[in-house]
Amino acid sequence: MDILGISAFYHDAAAALVRDGIPLAAAQEERFTQIKNDPTFPINAINFCLQEGSVSINEIDWIVFYEKPLRKFERILVTHLSHFPRSSKAFSRAMFLWLGDRLWLKNRIASELGVAPKKILFTEHHQSHAASAFFPSPFRDAAILTVDGVGEWATTTFGKGSENHLEIISELHFPHSLGLLYSSITAFLGFRVNEGEQKVMGLAAYGKPAYQDQIRSLLSFSNDGSFELDVSAFRYPFDPEKSFGPKITKLLGNERKPDNPILYQSGNSKHADIAASVQLVLEECMLKLANQLHLQVPSKNLCLAGGVALNVVVNSKILEQSPFENIFIQPAAGDAGGALGAALYIYHVELNEKKRFTQKHAFLGEKAEATRSVSTRNIYEEISDEDKLIENVVHKLLNQKTVGWVQGKFEWGPRSLGHRSLIADPRNVEMKQHINQYIKHREMFRPFAPAITKENADKFFDIPKGADSAVPFMLLSVFALEEKIEFMPAALHVDNTARVQVVDKDSDPLFHKLISRFGEQTGVPILLNTSLNLQGQPMVRGENQATDLLQKSQLDCLVVENRIYN
Repeated sequence: MDILGISAFYHDAAAALVRDGIPLAAAQEERFTQIKNDPTFPINAINFCLQEGSVSINEIDWIVFYEKPLRKFERILVTHLSHFPRSSKAFSRAMFLWLGDRLWLKNRIASELGVAPKKILFTEHHQSHAASAFFPSPFRDAAILTVDGVGEWATTTFGKGSENHLEIISELHFPHSLGLLYSSITAFLGFRVNEGEQKVMGLAAYGKPAYQDQIRSLLSFSNDGSFELDVSAFRYPFDPEKSFGPKITKLLGNERKPDNPILYQSGNSKHADIAASVQLVLEECMLKLANQLHLQVPSKNLCLAGGVALNVVVNSKILEQSPFENIFIQPAAGDAGGALGAALYIYHVELNEKKRFTQKHAFLGEKAEATRSVSTRNIYEEISDEDKLIENVVHKLLNQKTVGWVQGKFEWGPRSLGHRSLIADPRNVEMKQHINQYIKHREMFRPFAPAITKENADKFFDIPKGADSAVPFMLLSVFALEEKIEFMPAALHVDNTARVQVVDKDSDPLFHKLISRFGEQTGVPILLNTSLNLQGQPMVRGENQATDLLQKSQLDCLVVENRIYN
């Protein structure tokens, strides 16, 4: 049975093809259009999934959209009318979008794809998130926590999963949203919403939570784990341009304009302090939710999804401080993952199919060579012997070269995991500034990740118990062992934590071999790993975009499959 899942129209549109309960292909639309967080109908991602599955659209059994548009329209309409006339601008924009073909989405999908409307199904937004986290997990039973900005009405849900069953047992509704709280402070700090949240998380490590009381004052918690925001402090219910209101500026001071300097150095670390404060409050809130969830679903296993589940520091605090012993987080935890979750929800819950799979890697995208059409100006050396290729790359790394590493199928989700990566020597402390300034062209405080072989992970990092299913996907923040800090300064954050990626030989043998050979030469089986992209762009799709990046940046060399471009 083939089920095609689709997410679209908010941000990070995507498609996923599930055959008999197992994902064959999944990709975000941005990888094909090169528009960051592209929200448009993912026709390119859909076509890729069909091609990868060697199936036509008419042979697909079911097509599933990841949320219910009528319920979402209800929330938008009710919210805007309740804030009228302040919402007039947002109301006009929303009506223009929704009264076109977004409200009648079944007809649009049928028209776009040329299929019968009876094949098209819908799940709820947070059902899709929950399914994306539970069904690919290694757990037969688990508690499920989904937290994001907003779906239809829900912003936070408690759920439970058992075998092929999944139930949402309680939920919190808009406008009370931890995701929107964090996004509003992201906007206050001058970063782009739905992208800059990761910057806030990184910036937080440079500051102290000097504004924690001010931000805590915006929230009130009940004994049952529910919370409410002081909605008078925010404008997101009625203003499409500005999510925070005067009360926020009264509490935190003047907002940072996007072109203004970011204050995070000693002497004036105001912006870092605000980031540290909202990060701390988010951690406290998520821990309260996790503890309350465990009272209702006393499993030892927890599954997480929703955009907030991409906050690696929060995930680590939950694993370390909540009663849950094991954790799994969907690698594409944001809206993209809803495409996969929608398909899995229909397969398992609605169709009562019991066949489960365990997600051990995220390589569900297009092959590196799929669109190869390399210009003659790109001169490469082809090395057919794998060991010689590895030796060549290790030699470059030892000589402090930055290397683009493009292999196999691209990653599902926002993390580069060794298939569309920029790699370098983690021992060179100057490498961090060099890559940020001259290749990525981004803020100097932005951290990188260490990729380490599974056999050596515990020898360099304090990896908590129960993390085995999360660390392959770069979804936890862990401390480097004190005696090992000096061996990887470029790959650690300022507080000596790392968004570590543990590389398994079975899941990615070539990347594992590269790291191992580097370790044999240096005693440090770790590579600095970051996404292969330029500022404001998605990760490269394949060979063409990778060679283009090589020409436009100060990247030293590029390895695509067995071809080395210098």
